[in-house]
Amino acid sequence: MDEQKATFPQACLETNSSLMSRPPLHALQGFVAAARLGNLSRAAASMNLTVSALSHQMRQLEERLGQPLLIRQPRGVTLTLEGQRLLDQVGPHLDAIHEAFQPYAARAEHVLTISAVPSMASAWLVPRLGQFVAEHPQIEINLQSSERLIDFERQRQFDAALRLGSGQWPGLVVEPLFDEWLVPMASPALIERMGGVDRVPLTQWPLLGDPDGAWGAWFALSGQRPPSRFVAVLDDSEAHHRAALDGVGVALGRVTRARLLLDSGQLVALSSQRLKTAWPHWLVYPQRSASHRGFLAFRDWLHAQAAEHVRHMADAHL
Repeated sequence: MDEQKATFPQACLETNSSLMSRPPLHALQGFVAAARLGNLSRAAASMNLTVSALSHQMRQLEERLGQPLLIRQPRGVTLTLEGQRLLDQVGPHLDAIHEAFQPYAARAEHVLTISAVPSMASAWLVPRLGQFVAEHPQIEINLQSSERLIDFERQRQFDAALRLGSGQWPGLVVEPLFDEWLVPMASPALIERMGGVDRVPLTQWPLLGDPDGAWGAWFALSGQRPPSRFVAVLDDSEAHHRAALDGVGVALGRVTRARLLLDSGQLVALSSQRLKTAWPHWLVYPQRSASHRGFLAFRDWLHAQAAEHVRHMADAHL
């Protein structure tokens, strides 16, 4: 018993010493906020603290380091040389910690983060999204539009993506949505200049695109040879859509992405014939999303929308 009584206080001292040697992370967060904002009031508000509580933390931090870090002024704070050195050393590490936790903050069941290419998002998904929001007001949609593919292992805040491609994405759940179709389309102004849709063969119209690309497959459907020269070759399908809108020429446009333009009459299909592309639309997601209730509601809704789109395409006069 005497031996145990002698060693217990020493163990407590060692524990307290270990705790004292740990960096005061909350105070360091407050210091970085104050240093970057240059104002204790704004820094305190950003951390949900009172100004007096943050000021107390700063005094304790300065006492612990034995160095003044902040120069208090009537309209804010500035850094001492030692304060600037501490900010340079600590700031990037706190930023890295914040970045590392961001993906996990978005895993709440009511928050859903989806990636889609900009044209697909604006032309197909967003016009329908109001219905989903009305049916599921408790779910917060975070839609990120980008041409870049999502790396679900590194960008864990993403729950799913809408992609156009072959469907070969190993390690992910891949579900088909609908096919993509191509059809020649032009502006009403160009049609008027050409004297109407059927006045001259399509080979005599100003065509946009690559003669060795999808146009070759299009003309092969009717046994025709494509013209050897097109008026312009642009860098992507959206550029061709924009050029067609401006009356530059005829685009072999993607029906899904140009649907709103066709429905509004800004573009007119020049043929009822369609060419199916080799790249359909897919819903892609990591296996972990299968346990996300918000995603499961979105998935069911999305497939219903895709089925309706397929029925509409079957009935459309294109």
